[in-house]
Amino acid sequence: MDMLRGEQIAAAELTDWRKLAQGLHARYLIDGFTAGARFVTAVGEAGDEIGHHPTVRIGDGYVDLELVTDDAIYRGDDGTELVIEWVTQQDVDLARRITEIAAEHGLTADPAAVSELEIGVDTTDSTAIAPMWAALLTGDPGAQGRGTPGDEIRDLTRRLPNLWFGDSDGSAAQRFHVEVYVAPEVVEQRIAAAVAAGGKVVDDSESPGLTVIADAEGNRGVICADTSAQRD
Repeated sequence: MDMLRGEQIAAAELTDWRKLAQGLHARYLIDGFTAGARFVTAVGEAGDEIGHHPTVRIGDGYVDLELVTDDAIYRGDDGTELVIEWVTQQDVDLARRITEIAAEHGLTADPAAVSELEIGVDTTDSTAIAPMWAALLTGDPGAQGRGTPGDEIRDLTRRLPNLWFGDSDGSAAQRFHVEVYVAPEVVEQRIAAAVAAGGKVVDDSESPGLTVIADAEGNRGVICADTSAQRD
């Protein structure tokens, strides 16, 4: 199934959902675990009908869901085809159905609260170091390159944040950094909170998509938002 571009996701007008990193994310507020379990059961039954399901986490007062297709097809302008982990039409269709189910259960969405964490490491040769990281993080050599055309490490069970590799000449003092994906509408608030807590904006040339923040010792993190999937 073909991957969907940002503008296609935006056109779907999934008001309860936000595109973070590779997938669609939603949070619904619940009154207790039992109410959350009933909702998740209904979501599971809807997923059974099409053979596709979200990743689900039930917490104190909320249910978080992520929808993504593990074998989406990327088609390049040059005719290249790659199998990647991304949003497809089945994710959009199920997201719409889950929104309906949430309404039937009297649940309220909190799309501004969704977030996703990934880890980046700068390297001169990702192919040389990726096998060790795949083994260390997941115990599965197949985690290297799963759902991506590169060497990125992805745990099939999604227990762990994705680990991706960026190009480096080897001179950078900091090789690891975290990337926090948030809903576009909270980017300014998150930046302001980090700055108020002692952080400093060191690169906002790609903001609001990417904003690099450093702490008092120079350690960097990145606030990310997928603005391509947002309606104007």
